[in-house]
Amino acid sequence: MTEPDDSRPVDPSADPDDEILAEEPEPEPEPETEPEPEPEPEPEAGDDPEPVPPVDEGEVLFYEPGGSWWVVAIGPVLIGAVLALEIAGPGQVHWPVLSIFAVILIGFSLVQVYAARTHVSVRLTEATLREGTKTIPLTDIAKVLPANNGPEHQTWESARAIGELPAVPRRRKGIGVELADGTVVQAWARDVERFRRELTEAHQAVQMGLPPRGRSDADG
Repeated sequence: MTEPDDSRPVDPSADPDDEILAEEPEPEPEPETEPEPEPEPEPEAGDDPEPVPPVDEGEVLFYEPGGSWWVVAIGPVLIGAVLALEIAGPGQVHWPVLSIFAVILIGFSLVQVYAARTHVSVRLTEATLREGTKTIPLTDIAKVLPANNGPEHQTWESARAIGELPAVPRRRKGIGVELADGTVVQAWARDVERFRRELTEAHQAVQMGLPPRGRSDADG
């Protein structure tokens, strides 16, 4: 049995390097990468927006705090009086009971005064009116309605009160105010006569375009 002849004729003109290159696989194409975004230029100092200047409210014309902190002292005074009586008496001092009553009285007084000073305070300046936690500029007021000196009920007396309370607070009286959008509301205060006078004068000054006291047009 004869072995197959694997010999092949060799081309003398063939280059052996060409055969090696032909046998090598072609390189795979590299995946395309997206170009990185260029960083945005930083804004220059001159491009920053100018800060909005605060509103000049002018002088405070009328102020009612709504509640006084001296009310908080009522609890400690009462507890001190009871404690003095128990010490002077023949019996023992009831420290747990006195401590509980002190916490209740002082805590209740603090909550009451804080709520009154937050929701029942009035502050009128030359440019704004604050009732409770709501502040409106005097430029939003179109008219201060006259007081009701007659027996007939006026429409503004049934209007809602300025602020977060549903009606005029107790021991306060209302003043009819018509806003620029036509809505009628009630401004309110305890000393309503002085409040009406100050509010009317401040509103007239705003309508005339007068600047707050102590500030001229050149300053603005």
